[in-house]
Order: sequence, then C-alpha cells, then structure tokens
Amino acid sequence: MQDKLQELTDRLYNEGLNKGKEEGERILLEARKKADEITASAKEEADRIIAEAQKQAEELKSKVASDLKTASAQCLQATRQDVENVLSEVKTRETLSDPDFLKKLITAVAEGLSAGQQARDLDLVLPETLRDSLESWVQGELSAKLKSSVSASFSKKVAGGFTIAPRGDGWYLSFTDESFDALIREYLRPVTRKLIFGK
Repeated sequence: MQDKLQELTDRLYNEGLNKGKEEGERILLEARKKADEITASAKEEADRIIAEAQKQAEELKSKVASDLKTASAQCLQATRQDVENVLSEVKTRETLSDPDFLKKLITAVAEGLSAGQQARDLDLVLPETLRDSLESWVQGELSAKLKSSVSASFSKKVAGGFTIAPRGDGWYLSFTDESFDALIREYLRPVTRKLIFGK
C-alpha cells in the first residue's frame, strides 16, 4: 500500500512538474514572440522616422539650394544694373556739367530753333553751379550770334544740362542731366552690359 501511495505521489508530482514545465515553456515562447514583435515594430517605426527625416532633410536642402540660387541671380542682376546706372549717370553728369560742351550744345539747339525764321527770343534755365561760367556768355556772345534776346536763369534744381524755350510759346526742350540720362540710358544699356559683363 505504501508503495502504491508512493507511486501515486510520484506520478502526480511528475505530471504536475511536466505540466508546469510545459506551461513555463509556453509562456516563455509567447514572451519571446511578443518581444520579437515589439522589436520588429520598433525597428519598423525607427526606419520610418529615419526615412521621413531624410526626406525632410532633402526637401530642406533642395529648397535652400533653390532659394540661394534665386537670391544669387537677383543679387547679380541688381549689381549689374547698379554698375550700369552708375557708369551712365557719371558720364552724363560729367558731360552736362562741362561749360564748353554746354556752350556748343546750347548754340546748336538755339540755332535749330531759329532756323528758317526771324530771330526768336529764348529763355534758358541753367545749373546754378555754372552761373560764373555761362551768364556773361549767354548775354553777350550767344545773344550776338543769334541776333536775339536770350535770357538765362540759374536754378539749384538743375544739376547739369539746361532747358531752352522760345519766349511766350508755352513749351520747352529739356537737356538736363536727368532727362538726357533717361533718354540715353536705354541705348547705352546693351552696349555697357556687353562691355562690362560680356553679355
């Protein structure tokens, strides 16, 4: 009887031990499976985040490169334009502030206004800075050459050049540095651009 009891006890013990062992292995297997799933999911998420970050970095790099290219082109164009403007303005101002050049130009325009007609009285507006160089010339030499009355006023608003008008007709011709510069700038621009920039 004792042997049967011992046998039964051993059998129950072994069955319980085997069931416990199987249950432990099953739980361990499930835990490993879940751990593998979590690891795979985490790796997948990490790969997605890295891919998204790389995509955003490439987009940002492309946008910055495009912005820099645009800004560079605009800056270069603005610099070219500024150089053209400065060269054009400097040359125009120098020329239209030269008393000898102005005397020749005023004489030619005045003679053109009087061509084929009786002598016409003229009004001139000249730069204040050229009063000493031109006032006596206008009243003496120019009036005598044209055989008409030429009056000259001098203005600080005129930096270079002059305006000329037949007295009482209500219109005038402007040869100021501003009007002359605006007129020739369009013609000089292509030539200047080619000389300076080769384009």
